[in-house]
Amino acid sequence: VQLVESGGGLVQPGGSLRLSCAASGFTFSSYQMSWYRQAPGKERDLVASISSGGTNTNYKDSVKGRFTISRDNTKRTVYLQMNSLKPEDTAVYYCSTGYWGQGTQVTVSS
Repeated sequence: VQLVESGGGLVQPGGSLRLSCAASGFTFSSYQMSWYRQAPGKERDLVASISSGGTNTNYKDSVKGRFTISRDNTKRTVYLQMNSLKPEDTAVYYCSTGYWGQGTQVTVSS
């Protein structure tokens, strides 16, 4: 199993980023996928999840209305569109289905 996140970076408050997670080594279309994040000194938190077919999604309260999780099963990729970013969104973001990728750093700062 391999999960490779990309798309992180430095962005100003109010800006947007789109994270991607490319999956391999398992039947991607059969599994729920999730995005987590871990800020320095804090525990890893669930940010959003999406069902195997993409019809059901769930979000952490603090990101509702700003973040959108989606997936493309033909490309074996899950996405996290992040809008209206805030400094408190700064963290390493991971995708997961029980296995973990290496993470991608998101820094929101002016």
